[in-house]
Amino acid sequence: MVGMSTALHTTKTLKIGPYAVDPAVVLAPMAGITNVAFRQLCREFGSPTSLYVCEMITARAIVERDAKTMQMITFGEDESPRSMQLYGVDPKSMAEAAKIIVAEDRADHIDMNFGCPVPKVTRKGGGAALPYKRQLFRQIVRAAVRAGEPAGVPVTVKFRIGIDDDHLTYLDAGRIAEDEGAQAVALHARTAAQRYSGQADWSAIARLKEAVTGIPVLGNGDIFSAQDALDMVAKTGCDGVVVGRGCLGRPWLFGELQAAFRGEPIPQGPRLGQVAEILRRHGALLADFLGEDKGIRDLRKHMAWYLKGFPVGAELRRNLAMVSTLTELDDLVGKLDPTLEFPDNADEPRGRQGSPGKVVLPEGWLDDPEDATVPVGADEMHSGG
Repeated sequence: MVGMSTALHTTKTLKIGPYAVDPAVVLAPMAGITNVAFRQLCREFGSPTSLYVCEMITARAIVERDAKTMQMITFGEDESPRSMQLYGVDPKSMAEAAKIIVAEDRADHIDMNFGCPVPKVTRKGGGAALPYKRQLFRQIVRAAVRAGEPAGVPVTVKFRIGIDDDHLTYLDAGRIAEDEGAQAVALHARTAAQRYSGQADWSAIARLKEAVTGIPVLGNGDIFSAQDALDMVAKTGCDGVVVGRGCLGRPWLFGELQAAFRGEPIPQGPRLGQVAEILRRHGALLADFLGEDKGIRDLRKHMAWYLKGFPVGAELRRNLAMVSTLTELDDLVGKLDPTLEFPDNADEPRGRQGSPGKVVLPEGWLDDPEDATVPVGADEMHSGG
């Protein structure tokens, strides 16, 4: 049972523009993961009034109406608010994309991505590299906010601590985002150089909360259990949490988070039989969205996460990781022992971790943080994320 003082502290109201986010929990956008099928699954376990953000979409792809991208921004009929994460490095493209989203009523909330540490993004000055260029960062945030204002579409901004320990950007980024009208900021408490390795520095979230006082500050990094979320709020004073890798193969985490934030007993983890049912449901949702062939192939990457810690056996694991049809999926999950208890080590880190490394940047990127020049070729990325 969660202590009453903690529960009272964590159930404070979070508003993103006109939307009350209750409990104050956000599903982080994850490439290849947070499509409409996975978001629906998370919402079925959690609160329909939390935020569930779609995969990262590039502004350029929206402007060009890239077919793959237009499918990626599919939302469920009852999904509200519809949260879209938008990525861009050029204020003009960002303005144009945001105007299209607003004019065509494609989303209710725009979240801006300045946290991606992937080399193909940072070498063009994008993602976690971009907030170092303060004026360019300001112009991009301003472009999205102004495009959203006429329709009341709130804009939020997510970023990292900085490029590396010698180039911290998060406090300036938070102040600039607030100054330009963002409705909230979220901090992944790692540098781009850390990628997903090591530990998140939650003390940076507390410092950002002290620096940004007029809008909500959300914390992200190393939330692998409901207790982690409560601990982050208690230690940093943040207004809500953003959950990424912790929910991989574990969409029921949102039910646990809802209970914890409301001061209710946290439910026990599901037995393997229940996990099998959830896995089957995930497969059906993906098949509805992508077609059976593509949808079930997409499910394969989730198998190791769903089965993490369970003594399933190598052959059955291997067969599930190669599943091709819903009928085959039914047959294989039927071979799982439904009585197996949820494993004790399931709260351990999951998803990619990797190792830290030098951040690849455009030549001369660190020379002048006030330079607002759009990086050459940066806006050519239009894969839809």
